[in-house]
Amino acid sequence: MIKLACVGDNCVDFYDETQEIFFGGNPVNVAVYAKRLGADSSYIGAVGNDSFGAEMLKAISAKGVDTSHTRILPGATALTHVSRVDGDRVFGDYDEGVMADFRMSDKDIDFICSHDIMVSGLWGHTASELDRLNAKVPIAFDFSDRPDGPEAEAALPYTDIAFFSDDDSETEALKKKMSDLAERGPETVVATRGAKGSLALSAGRFYEQEALLCELVDTMGAGDSFIAAFLIAFVRGEDIALCMKAGAESAAFTISYPGAW
Repeated sequence: MIKLACVGDNCVDFYDETQEIFFGGNPVNVAVYAKRLGADSSYIGAVGNDSFGAEMLKAISAKGVDTSHTRILPGATALTHVSRVDGDRVFGDYDEGVMADFRMSDKDIDFICSHDIMVSGLWGHTASELDRLNAKVPIAFDFSDRPDGPEAEAALPYTDIAFFSDDDSETEALKKKMSDLAERGPETVVATRGAKGSLALSAGRFYEQEALLCELVDTMGAGDSFIAAFLIAFVRGEDIALCMKAGAESAAFTISYPGAW
């Protein structure tokens, strides 16, 4: 069975208007979605020793995700304030909590290398340490909407598949941005574009995928859901077009209900 090592941040998504609480964070979401899609996954990160940390670990484990390398540290679990505007999630203040102190240990590195692929992202405190994993396991990295920041500078040379979001740029300008990123390391670059679908660059060829029609309830986790499905198809050896289709289908399902999962 395909196994993803999902490494880095987690957070409690607190919806201010409704007082709803959902658990998430880029690597956590990818790990849960991978299980939903029939793969195996592990989450490597840190939660606080508060009630939110205990509840998050319980919720992640209940989805079948391996949390044996999730640390419990003294302090608060990360929390993000969220609003929902016409179904679109809008992030507010973010308290990083104990994730500020998370770094991969040697045992974490060995454990990650027992998986088929590692997935991390911008706020996971892994960008400067990816050289420790270079050539030991394929690396996918989500640069969110900041593919040109300092984390990108550190991570891109060691990234095999780079994801980022951009629903503002015109297609030709986006292709130029993606080509520039590919020259800095990744073999494959994927841009998710919200309602505009997605665009991928791999082996010098561009691929486009339309967003699928669906009921929009909450966009929370849509990009992470896309990433999980894309990577599972990729590890299985599917071509890029089919990987993108799998990602679009997974994202369409995720935005049809409240919260990430």
